[in-house]
Amino acid sequence: MTATEEKIDPREGLVQSAIPQEELARLSDDIVAALKTVYDPEIPADIFELGLIYKIDIEDDRMVKIVMTLTAPGCPVAGEMPGWVENAVGAVEGVSGVQVELTFDPPWTAARMSEEAQVAVGWY
Repeated sequence: MTATEEKIDPREGLVQSAIPQEELARLSDDIVAALKTVYDPEIPADIFELGLIYKIDIEDDRMVKIVMTLTAPGCPVAGEMPGWVENAVGAVEGVSGVQVELTFDPPWTAARMSEEAQVAVGWY
């Protein structure tokens, strides 16, 4: 069971984790901040705002598992970007390790972009 998987206490309706709630919130915020430092070199927006991050799991041992995609399967940095993500998230205090899985299912579309990313690329 991972920290982000739901273990509901029927008495409280709260998600339970081996990681204290305050630390889990800080880790989550810091991981997102780290992801926002990674940019697709062809698009002036970070990968989080582009919607390239599909899933982030923080396990009880503080291992972070990320499922991400690229804007296109033939992206010129396809071989490098997962390493950039691993390095950025691995630098977050308290993270014990990072595994990045690249997927193209479902395929990325511009509809996944945040309003911030749309403004950055001039689509808004």
